[in-house]
Amino acid sequence: MGRVCSPTVEPVPVEFVVRAVLFDMDGTLIDSTPAVDRAWATWEERWGVRLGVRASALGRPARDIVAERVPAADAEAAFRDIERLEVADTEGIEVLPGVRDLLAALPADRWAVATSCSAPLAAARLAATAIEPPVLVTASDTALGKPNPDPYVEAARRLGVPASECLVVEDAVAGVTAGRAAGCATLGVLGSVPGDALGADAVAHDLAAVSVRVEGALLRVTVAPRPA
Repeated sequence: MGRVCSPTVEPVPVEFVVRAVLFDMDGTLIDSTPAVDRAWATWEERWGVRLGVRASALGRPARDIVAERVPAADAEAAFRDIERLEVADTEGIEVLPGVRDLLAALPADRWAVATSCSAPLAAARLAATAIEPPVLVTASDTALGKPNPDPYVEAARRLGVPASECLVVEDAVAGVTAGRAAGCATLGVLGSVPGDALGADAVAHDLAAVSVRVEGALLRVTVAPRPA
């Protein structure tokens, strides 16, 4: 399967030849940044905690983030609190450029979403944006979340495709790390962090720069060059 390494937005077309595409959700398919940051700001105030970075840039399961910042005895209550806050706030969540066209071009059995959201939160955000993934893996489905490979390994398993023959599309370092650890090719999307910090095999400005052609059992995914 094709793989090209580059730390920045591509100056020339890049192609991946794979059997399936595995997408992150927040920051990759949808922009939930304002809602995420509002919810976590409220949570930080309630729990007397400071994340030290925008929550929307972390790309990790909320349960893991919470467990690192509150006493173990409070971790479950603190996690349930942020989950309630996030599920209740879908205001302003939008589908990112190019997403609907790209998803429409993919056969239903060739793509999946693997998100660090819990199942209730993923359901709320997908309902708000009318995206219906044929396969959805959430933080509720695996023992270990990103940056561990488990979410992408599970998504590939559910599609019936070896992870080594999949392309992971991500906007966060933790997600790219998870995809690479799963043995997938990786395509970064600019948003949460600079392209040269993602560590992906290639980087697109957004999914409007990405197209796919179905060639039998294979998908030829092309990343257009950046504008001059």
